[in-house]
Amino acid sequence: MKIASVRAFLLSYPFAEPIQLPFHGGERTILKRDAMFIRVDTDNGLVGYAPGPGSERVHRLIEQVIAPFLQDRGLTDPDALRVQFLEDHGASSDLVKAYCAVEIALYDLAGKAHGVPVSELLGGRVRDRIRLYGSAGLYLPAEAYAAEAAAIAELGFRAYKMRPAQGAEKDLETVRLMRKAVGPDFDLMVDGHTWWRMGDRNYDLASIEQLAREMVSLNIAWLEEPLPPHDHAAYQRLKEKDLVPLACGEHEPSEEGYLDLILNRSVDYVQMDVCCQGGYSMGRKLFPEIARHGLKFAFHSLGTALEMVAAAHLGICWPQVVAEWIEYPCYSSPSRPGMYPFPLASEILKEPLDLDRGDLIVPRAPGLGVAVDESVVERYPWVPGPWSYFRTDSPAERRAVSSDRMGNWENRTA
Repeated sequence: MKIASVRAFLLSYPFAEPIQLPFHGGERTILKRDAMFIRVDTDNGLVGYAPGPGSERVHRLIEQVIAPFLQDRGLTDPDALRVQFLEDHGASSDLVKAYCAVEIALYDLAGKAHGVPVSELLGGRVRDRIRLYGSAGLYLPAEAYAAEAAAIAELGFRAYKMRPAQGAEKDLETVRLMRKAVGPDFDLMVDGHTWWRMGDRNYDLASIEQLAREMVSLNIAWLEEPLPPHDHAAYQRLKEKDLVPLACGEHEPSEEGYLDLILNRSVDYVQMDVCCQGGYSMGRKLFPEIARHGLKFAFHSLGTALEMVAAAHLGICWPQVVAEWIEYPCYSSPSRPGMYPFPLASEILKEPLDLDRGDLIVPRAPGLGVAVDESVVERYPWVPGPWSYFRTDSPAERRAVSSDRMGNWENRTA
């Protein structure tokens, strides 16, 4: 079986009107949501798919470097192909990550060729399901967060993640109202990524520590990215105070960064995105270290259903005590609560994912076990440009956020 072609498709869902979300010290504007899927064809008619970041840079790497390398090569062992690619092209971080996104499609093909699910090629599944947490909650008033948490629970999820941004006192009141709305047995995750994106109004360390102390009594599952993600030393100091479980990782640029986070036990939950941070190769390197150091793992996923099922095949090769969660972004619709509409996320698959009481049931069909609906290419054509912006009042500054998600912000003075 030889690889006949490799193609990447960029997709966008632009909003009819920009979504403007004020926060303590600024405003975030969201213009659209982006996505990518990758298709690999073989000479015997099989087709493999993978999710990728909605990034023109990654698209160019796939089309100009990775596709020519894979063209006409035999596909028997995806790992062997990766080793050869690294020997030929070096270990440039961006290029390796792009290749590892494509590699998911190679695993999909290998599974289909051998008649087994991808999980069996990644070490063998030890379970058939993995826990999901409903992820929404963007810069809302406290009462709206509580109502959304209750609505997410009504959908069958057993956990909800939100993103507070209204000032320390209001953020704490928000978590109190959410806990009251969902009861004691529902998991709540608090994503503090805005706390260090407010310019001169960023939360100081004393405020963050006090919030962490207060949130302990509210039994949150974790506090995510309360500090700039590159400052591992600050995370380690906060972790040593043993105030509340900490989560971080979706912005780690390299394996070395992850290992520093893990070996120094700077967090309780390590996070990674399979489509833009190194795919199966990175996960298989990290999971043994996470287990060895008594930490836990949670997949970051703010993309499509294809991304979630790809992540799940890796997650179920480890017990829940190691790979505990996958983020399930709850996008809104006229009949469903959520952060904003993004129909492309589910429409990329011909059939919906199999959810049961807040768990994803991972397919046992060959490959990834799902069918991609390629009509999304015509229905959701690519729209260039950043998908959102952060504006801060002081300093007066505007920063663009690309669809790579783990990249640095692009500074733009207002």
